[in-house]
Amino acid sequence: MAIDSLDDYDKEILKLLRDNGRLTNQELSDIVGLSSSQCSRRRIALEQEGHILGYHAQLSPKGDGTPVRDVYKVTGSYDYLMKVAVEGLPALNALITRLAALRDCIASLRTSVVLERIKENGVLMPAA
Repeated sequence: MAIDSLDDYDKEILKLLRDNGRLTNQELSDIVGLSSSQCSRRRIALEQEGHILGYHAQLSPKGDGTPVRDVYKVTGSYDYLMKVAVEGLPALNALITRLAALRDCIASLRTSVVLERIKENGVLMPAA
């Protein structure tokens, strides 16, 4: 079912869960104005239809010990995009050096550094 075919209640439930996946069905029902059982049925249907892929905690880079966070196969000048999180420039340099050593697999590398996190996963980050 496409997002366009969802009603306003389903769209509101998705928005609320995107912002806070820990909301209970009772909390959802209080906000959207449906019964708790109706919110539960709608949440299950949204999960089964693939609108909700899962529930997880969003870890800060310092709370997550793995440097590679996301990998995408992309179109354009490059084949892959990797989103990494490292503790600082020395760690970034070490990671780039390790990747550059894979000359048989990687023809070129391009690096960008995030200066400020504005919005992640559809959620505005708190002001610093």
